[in-house]
Amino acid sequence: MSTNCQAIPVPATTPALGDAHRWKVLAVGVAANASFSAAANGMPTTAIWLRSGYHLSNTELGVALGAMGLGVALSELPWGMATDRWGDRPVLLTGLLGTMLALLTLLLWITPADGAVPPLWALAAGLALVGVLGGSVNGASGRAVMRWFGPRERGFAMSIRQTAVPLGGGLGALVLPSLASRYGFMPVFGALALICGLSAFFTWRWMHEPDLSAEAATGPHNAPTGLMKDQATSPLKNRRVWRMVAAIGLLCVPQFAVLSYATVFLHDDGHLGLAGITAVMVALQAGAMVMRIWSGRHTDRHANRPAYLRGSALVALATFMLLGMAAACDAPGWLLMAAVVVAGIAVSAWHGVAYTELATEAGGANAGTALGMANTAVYVGLFLTPIAIPHLLAASSWPVVWWLAGLVALLARPLFPKA
Repeated sequence: MSTNCQAIPVPATTPALGDAHRWKVLAVGVAANASFSAAANGMPTTAIWLRSGYHLSNTELGVALGAMGLGVALSELPWGMATDRWGDRPVLLTGLLGTMLALLTLLLWITPADGAVPPLWALAAGLALVGVLGGSVNGASGRAVMRWFGPRERGFAMSIRQTAVPLGGGLGALVLPSLASRYGFMPVFGALALICGLSAFFTWRWMHEPDLSAEAATGPHNAPTGLMKDQATSPLKNRRVWRMVAAIGLLCVPQFAVLSYATVFLHDDGHLGLAGITAVMVALQAGAMVMRIWSGRHTDRHANRPAYLRGSALVALATFMLLGMAAACDAPGWLLMAAVVVAGIAVSAWHGVAYTELATEAGGANAGTALGMANTAVYVGLFLTPIAIPHLLAASSWPVVWWLAGLVALLARPLFPKA
């Protein structure tokens, strides 16, 4: 941390576009993230049909579901650094249009048709390419929100932006399983490509950089805050940033455990059908959206982001212990559904708060790099978690899987900063 910090203006408004334009920028960020989240978090809800349609074992299914996470993990930091260098608009446009083309490639050449089933390596490579290109949306849109909104709005705005993850996942859970079960995976990839194309259009129309001139930086929203740190202090050399990155990555592991395998758990262990599974995943994502917005507003008002984050790890631990107990006691289907929803919401509510705290620590000029670091850790978890769960299941049972996920959440607690 440098002690000789020179404040740089991080305006919430620009005279050319007007104060209200920041809400359009936020809307673009939500749309871009929701588009990719529909693929990253929506595809796992088709796990049952992915397994049967591509003739996969549980282990091979884990490789396929993890491939997109691997792609994002490899590309997040480069995308974040590119955003800090060239801005949000070109990075988002490149990423969204590239993701659309990758999904169209899957649609045209890597879907089961006429009895022919594409090999696992082709499916995994295609999904990994979607991840590499789609990873652009995370750091870019998050950096834009931090630059457009004032210090008293950033937690709320970033939490709204982070609702895009459950929003896209919820839409994916609502639509993709029905498409996959009835029509196969061509319409699945086609629907995902369409929404990426629409988000690219809105990005082209509304995503602009704020005016960083001295004249534009005199408003009340632009008072110096912790976001304005020395531009020369790289997040890559900041130990506090690295600790938060590790904490965010660990706390995402139980979230991905639910998102990746809750449908398989509810189908195989709870004996639920399509309607029940869809209802659970949509309720989980809707609840996560509400809690993310509440969390951002709550921590803005009380200035307690560090304490909230440390408490979130304990809440996640408690809910996953309860989920494991429900699975161990052979609870009825409705109770398993409720336990999955509660655990999934609890381990998803903290995202906007954590990303705001991380970007504030890194500084406005380096927010894209810091968010790229965090998303690399997040998507390493998305890659490894689906691969690890089948092996844990083979060696133990579902209760053990959920209990271990809760313990991973607990490991994140001491890594978050104290108040």
